[in-house]
Amino acid sequence: MRCPFCGEEDTKVVDSRSVEGKKKRRRCCTKCGKRFTTFESVERPLLMVAKRDGSFEPFNRNKLMGGIYNSIKKRPVKMEQVNALVDEIEAELANEMVSTVSPDRIGSMVMERLMNIDPVAYVRFASVYLRFSDAADFVRIISEMQERSENPVSGQDA
Repeated sequence: MRCPFCGEEDTKVVDSRSVEGKKKRRRCCTKCGKRFTTFESVERPLLMVAKRDGSFEPFNRNKLMGGIYNSIKKRPVKMEQVNALVDEIEAELANEMVSTVSPDRIGSMVMERLMNIDPVAYVRFASVYLRFSDAADFVRIISEMQERSENPVSGQDA
């Protein structure tokens, strides 16, 4: 790593820690002795979203977070939970090394996680994502939620 002060290529790492999914490193120049900080992160391939109309657009974390924020308004959900939810989705898709993903897959992943965070936020998100057209759609999704809570998936470790 080149020293930003004198240009020397020989620097040593003084301290290293993980911060928000990145490596934060304090470095010291062996020539001038000045210290500086670098951040290291994994470069992920560009993820494209295959839209319903057949077009493609780059995955936009902020757009996804905006949709989730709309569903958690005035709910006891912390921003850290939303960030963690989106981080999980991004990591899962990156680990699969896919280059394209459908909005349906992203929506399903969000709903799966929102159900465990806040049921009201889940219903709100579902109403937009699944394009609810009347009250019967709300009744159906709430009934499905109640069935899942009464009949948890078997085969899981207790």
